[in-house]
Amino acid sequence: MASQISLHGREPSFFSKLAFYWVNTLLAKGYKKPLLLEDIPSLGCIDQAAVAHEKFTKAWDLANSLRNGQTLSNANMVLKTLTKVYFHEMVLSGFCVFLRTIAVVASPLLLYAFVSYTNHENKDLHQGFFLVGCLIVVKVTESLSHRQFYFIARRTGMRMRSALMVKVYEKQLKLSNLGKKRHSTGEVVNYIAVDAYRMVEYPMWFHVGWSSIIQLFLGIGVLFSIVGIGAFPGLVPLIICGLLNVPYAKVIKKCQLEFMMAQDKRLRSTSEILNSMKVIKLQSWEQKFKEIVESCRELEFRWLSEAQFKKVYGTILYWLSPTLVSSAILIGCVFLGSVPLDAATIFTVLATLRTMSDPVRFLPEAISALIQVKVSFDRINSFLVDDELKNDLSKRGQEREKLDDSVTIKHGNFAWDPESPIPTLRDINLEVKCGQKIAVCGSIGAGKSSVLYAILGEISKTSGTVDVFGSIAYVSQTSWIQSGTIQDNILYGKPMVRDKYEKAIKACALDKDIMAFEHGDLTEIGQRGINMSGGQKQRIQLARAVYNGADIYLLDDPFSAVDAHTATSLFNDCVMTCLKGKTVILVTHQVEFLSSVDKILVMQDGQVTQTGNYEDLLMEGTAFEKLVNAHKDSITNLDTSSSESKSKSKLHNRDNKNWQSEKNSKENILTKGLGVQLTEEEEKETGNVGWKTFLDYVIISEGSWFLTLSVMSHVGFVALQAAASYWLAFGIQIPKITKVMLICVYTLVSTTSMLFVSLRSLFATLLGLKASKAFFHKFTDSVFSAPMVFFDSTPVGRILTRVSSDLSVIDFDIPFSFAFAFSAGIDLLATIGIMASVTWQVLIVAIFAIVASKYVQGYYQPTARELMRINGTTKAPLVNYASETSLGVATIRAFKMQDRFFEDFLKLVDSDASTLIFSNATLEWLILRTEAFSNLTLITAAFLLVYTRKGSSGLVGLSLSYALALSSIQVFFTRWYCSLANYIISIERIKQFMHIPPEQPVTLENNRPPSSWPSKGKIHFEDLKLRYRPNAPLVLKGITCTFEEGTRVGVVGRTGSGKTTLITALFRLVEPDSGSILIDGLNISHIGLKDLRMKLSVIPQEPTLFRGSIRTNLDPLGLHSDDEIWKALEKCQLKNTITDLPNLLESSVSDDGENWSAGQRQLFCLGRVLLRRNKILVLDEATASIDSTTDAILQRIIREEFSSCTVITIAHRVPTVIDSDKVMVLSFGEMVEYGEPSKLMEMDSFFSKLVAEYWASCTKNSLEKFDGF
Repeated sequence: MASQISLHGREPSFFSKLAFYWVNTLLAKGYKKPLLLEDIPSLGCIDQAAVAHEKFTKAWDLANSLRNGQTLSNANMVLKTLTKVYFHEMVLSGFCVFLRTIAVVASPLLLYAFVSYTNHENKDLHQGFFLVGCLIVVKVTESLSHRQFYFIARRTGMRMRSALMVKVYEKQLKLSNLGKKRHSTGEVVNYIAVDAYRMVEYPMWFHVGWSSIIQLFLGIGVLFSIVGIGAFPGLVPLIICGLLNVPYAKVIKKCQLEFMMAQDKRLRSTSEILNSMKVIKLQSWEQKFKEIVESCRELEFRWLSEAQFKKVYGTILYWLSPTLVSSAILIGCVFLGSVPLDAATIFTVLATLRTMSDPVRFLPEAISALIQVKVSFDRINSFLVDDELKNDLSKRGQEREKLDDSVTIKHGNFAWDPESPIPTLRDINLEVKCGQKIAVCGSIGAGKSSVLYAILGEISKTSGTVDVFGSIAYVSQTSWIQSGTIQDNILYGKPMVRDKYEKAIKACALDKDIMAFEHGDLTEIGQRGINMSGGQKQRIQLARAVYNGADIYLLDDPFSAVDAHTATSLFNDCVMTCLKGKTVILVTHQVEFLSSVDKILVMQDGQVTQTGNYEDLLMEGTAFEKLVNAHKDSITNLDTSSSESKSKSKLHNRDNKNWQSEKNSKENILTKGLGVQLTEEEEKETGNVGWKTFLDYVIISEGSWFLTLSVMSHVGFVALQAAASYWLAFGIQIPKITKVMLICVYTLVSTTSMLFVSLRSLFATLLGLKASKAFFHKFTDSVFSAPMVFFDSTPVGRILTRVSSDLSVIDFDIPFSFAFAFSAGIDLLATIGIMASVTWQVLIVAIFAIVASKYVQGYYQPTARELMRINGTTKAPLVNYASETSLGVATIRAFKMQDRFFEDFLKLVDSDASTLIFSNATLEWLILRTEAFSNLTLITAAFLLVYTRKGSSGLVGLSLSYALALSSIQVFFTRWYCSLANYIISIERIKQFMHIPPEQPVTLENNRPPSSWPSKGKIHFEDLKLRYRPNAPLVLKGITCTFEEGTRVGVVGRTGSGKTTLITALFRLVEPDSGSILIDGLNISHIGLKDLRMKLSVIPQEPTLFRGSIRTNLDPLGLHSDDEIWKALEKCQLKNTITDLPNLLESSVSDDGENWSAGQRQLFCLGRVLLRRNKILVLDEATASIDSTTDAILQRIIREEFSSCTVITIAHRVPTVIDSDKVMVLSFGEMVEYGEPSKLMEMDSFFSKLVAEYWASCTKNSLEKFDGF
């Protein structure tokens, strides 16, 4: 039935497919040992994501062309396309569910025949055995068709899921900037991780929906065939109950929609917070951002509660309708006299209504599930039809038509927002010849990066032409690094050519860094390059571009994150030497390199104000003159005469005495001290953890009372239902009991049982809601109080899958799967008990069937458990990959690497799908065998009733009416029991992150510093040693030093020398291994983290903004007035820019502050510290992304505003620290020098070498030209 299941390359036989024998190999392997991902067979060709995507794309493109031709609506296009592609599979699964429906409806007719048979005086055994034979055929047909239906429907759903996941990913690679604004990274990840995932259940619920309606109508037909017009009164309550489902479905739809919107908002906030956790911890904003996530969850929880309580109302409706309908029909039979009211009639009516209760119960669930799917369809649809990048660069990537041309832009106007009246770039004219080196410079926000985006086609072109001849390599301003090894990031999908690879590494000054890493170039990089310094990330990006071997290189401020010596080395060795003969367009703030390029573009307010070479622009003056003068002022702070004289001698022997040569004698360390690979394998339990996890679920949620009451309520319900059935069985044979009394007592007892079943659902819902609240709060508290090393080594996707899909399982699935599992277990025992009360011999077979079912379940469970766990670990890489792609899509498109990323994503989707298809197949394998055992019990009971010829017709009817329900009850129990066992894995996964060893306390009540602390700002390091992990080497090796109050201290050193780690220690992001730091004589390890961090100000290495407004970014805690904020903005040079915006302080900031330039983002960070006014200020490479003019202004502001403060500056530009009171020089985690810059300059010191190198590069590239000027 299931077409083309490939296992180890072989096609199973028809009977193997029918009975699921083809999964025996996997089950046997899983029973012997815990399964691993490599143990799971790969998907057959027909199930692979590539095939699903190809079919979907073909149909989608056809639908698009028809729509464009006829100007049709683009609504429901996803649904229509899927219907077209999977029509045959849907028909096949529909046929299976139709067969099953016929078999189910035939069962009450067989019961009627059996009871009628027992009423005969002379029973014909042949007729009895014929009935038993018919029962066997009906039950086997029902069982096989039902199992095939579930498997084929879920398999079709899996293919739909794969098609949509891949289509969404593909669209992400083509999405325009306008589309990106409408669909954030978090939302796109949600389309893949939540919406596309829902497709697995869609075909199943679709078929359950229509087959339930058919089953209802067929059931009504059976009732009419048995009781005639007596069935009419029963239609009234049936129609009323059916109509009541309509408002119920509408309310559920609203709850689902609101819940999903609230969930989207929470996940977007969570994703942003996790990606910026270092900044949040430095600023001690954890509590504020935790409250933001919790407030999003509160709204989400409100809609969750409403949806779950509405389901209680649904439960009452499901169970009340059969009672009311059966009572109405029986009364109709009495008063209309259509048929005599005997055992055959009564129990056939009850059996028929039991077959109708499933459709009544599942129809609202199907409607609810289809509503969820419809919402997901709409969301994916809106994304897939959104604006794509209009790549009209017809000549891009083609061979050059003329050897001269590389890039030409004529009268180009470009805008990030095409609807904006003011373009971002105006009247751009640019002609770049082959092999030219072009520099683009200008102040912050002038549009420098936008020029590169215009060449890449990333920004909307409103007019003009852009032609690009040749391939492009692009280095973005904000580093984009993938999770993986350094080697993977540099090769970027290209084959390894060792000489070329080593040349690229050397040209980008990465060779020494790689030597220092314990794992060399196989060192794993954490998410977003979290374990690399800013300089290392930038150089890895540059090496990736160099190794790519493109024709045109677009470099967006690549030297901002590296020190002066490295910047000079990169410019000379990489840009000028390694890329000789290549076209390079370089955006830079480093004026010292401008004299070496062929042409300079000076940008101002989105226009090219000046173009020419260095000498010509100096003669013209104006904007370029300002840039050069600012740079000249900064470097003339150095003692020119002494520097020049020293530079000659030092440069002469630099090769012998340079720090680089000393690296060989130093101990090799990792930049961040990681002795083991940073990102560990995702933790997962193995083997059988039993029901301890579920017990933890109850204990954590403090819901033991709700659990007990829920079980007791269901016991009461089953007891009353059984009592009502026994009353009918015995009462029908007692002449004294009138028919009206018989029906009234039955109705009263059955209706009373409704109270108990509603209480069962209510208590299960309350347990679920309590658990949702408890797990979320404990998880959130644990993650927000986790130390920084946890975030360094844990990919964000790993945390996000737990707060999205795993939390959804706790929210929706566990409460009801638990209620269904235990209630079906109680029903099963009650059913066997009732059957045994009529024919005790059935107990022998029933006990055998239960034992055999338990054995089969025990054989299945180890495989199912590990498949579920593996599935939990295959989803996170998929989500991570989609998230990473979204962040680096401009780089991917620039390198034309869409196809490679697409292929890699296909593999991840297939890996995830293989666990799903085998999970479903093994579950159907189990249920088929469980059904066989329960059917054996049923057939034995029927055979005994025929063969023994004992029992009254009432008891025969009672026994068979329960026996016919036995297999469905057992299947229901097995399915929900196994589902619950699988869902428990989500509890395991969330629990893993609920007990993360926390940071030190936020405050220590008995040891709080005075409110005026620190009054001076004196910092003393005493033999400070620090390692990032217990098994890692030391990164700081015994630093002893004192920063006097009110001094300006510059911290310098090569990349990886420990500069940023020193700040990490000061803020206690990592606790010292030994030694101490004292601020104003107070040991900072003895106070709370918040008390410490709130008293320190920092502008971090990577400027971070959050989605929201300018106000919330500058003052997240809401402590300052508008007037104070405006003053801070004025001081950090942003006031004019913001006053031009219509919404002023309420102007929006998009995800990661993408609508502001990197320089502006750093100015916002400066604004934050100006508001806080602390005694200690740390600038961690804070002015790396801004031009010399703005840098000089900011240094003046910092000098004025923080004149009485201790200012620690980590900088790559020597002028930034040259006017400091003291300079600390670090090398390989040791302090090699500490003193006044002027004194260090007078001796043969490490610092004087640094200055000499910087001075030499400036002299060579710039000062020669000043004389002429």
